[in-house]
Amino acid sequence: MAKNIGFVSTRFAGTDGVTLEASKWAQVLKSMGHNYFWFAGLLDRKPEHSFLVPEAFFQHEKNRWIDKQIFGKKRRDPSVTDAIYELKSYLKKQLTEFIQTFNIDLLVTENVLTIPMHIPLGIALTELIAETQIPTIAHHHDFYWERTRFSVNAVGDYLRMAFPPSLPNIEHVVINSTAQEELALRTGITSIVIPNVLDFENPPDVDREKSKDFRKTIGLTPDDVLILQPTRVVQRKGIEHAIELVEELGDPRYKLVISHEAGDEGHEYAEWLKDQARDRGVDLRTLNLRISDPLNPDVNRKDLYTLWDIYPHSDFITYPSLYEGFGNAFLEAVYFKKPLLINRYAIFVSDIEPKEFDLIAMDGYLDRNTVQKVRNVIESPQRREKMVNTNFEIAKKYFSFDRLRRWLNLLLTNFFGSEF
Repeated sequence: MAKNIGFVSTRFAGTDGVTLEASKWAQVLKSMGHNYFWFAGLLDRKPEHSFLVPEAFFQHEKNRWIDKQIFGKKRRDPSVTDAIYELKSYLKKQLTEFIQTFNIDLLVTENVLTIPMHIPLGIALTELIAETQIPTIAHHHDFYWERTRFSVNAVGDYLRMAFPPSLPNIEHVVINSTAQEELALRTGITSIVIPNVLDFENPPDVDREKSKDFRKTIGLTPDDVLILQPTRVVQRKGIEHAIELVEELGDPRYKLVISHEAGDEGHEYAEWLKDQARDRGVDLRTLNLRISDPLNPDVNRKDLYTLWDIYPHSDFITYPSLYEGFGNAFLEAVYFKKPLLINRYAIFVSDIEPKEFDLIAMDGYLDRNTVQKVRNVIESPQRREKMVNTNFEIAKKYFSFDRLRRWLNLLLTNFFGSEF
């Protein structure tokens, strides 16, 4: 029996990890015969399936003012509490209307009950879920205790209440085993691990002409070697290691391209990277094109580039992250059969490395041996072919849409019974 499923977050737009993963879940749920709808403060989805509330966006002026009063401080003024509850009450009414408008049977909260980037929305959701007992899957990507910027705050009461809430009608989903352990230790909440996935049963459908145009658009010649850093420009992505790699490779044909611009966490790091690249003689290019979510059919238009147009023309992928909740870019590189350099961040070591992928890995620093391995892979078609085919088959086994379909089927069965 088809269900109406409501996705809720502060933003479903662009190519951030939460938006991308929500699009994948929606695609799989649709393939299972269900309908999906979107609630957020920033949306690029079909209007007829969307409920846009600008005040729900984490960068809305009301929420930004609240954030300035509560993070980095220990004491909360009563006027801030009043502002939180005023916005909470408004958002709760909007959420109620969303559920009624689309006759929602189940909510999927995407990181909004996880990381406290919008305290009023988290409280509004928690109260609504408790009062209505609506079946809810809380999909957690980044907990507040994983981010130092939330460690000093004046909202410990709200964090314990709603980030995440412990309610009987919520099934909690985390994206890695470490998060599962930490959630249980800190809150007593049990969860299941559903890692990030991709449609490995169906290789990517590449628009060759559009992809070819992309290379021209960013000024690359046929002889240039495109080293792709397929991430946002934030400090934990360790992009300085990618710059160091291109410097050590020592060939002017090698161009480092970053797929996303600086965004949510400021522009200082982006400026520092530009200085580093200039000082090291590295040709660094940050895209200022509109890059859309390739798994969102609502905006996947011919006049917009997606990540799926960038990967096919990449010769090598750098992914030297210091920390990741899971690693979308890792899966994407494997999906497009591209060789990559990866830093052994903690979740990679615990949840990905044991699957025995064939990768070039660094352990916090770049040495000559690692640089030589990269050079060998780029210059040897036979080595590259063996590596990427092995990795694709392993990912198909562990991180496919088929696996996600089974997990979601289990969760729906827990809520609605054996009809699923």
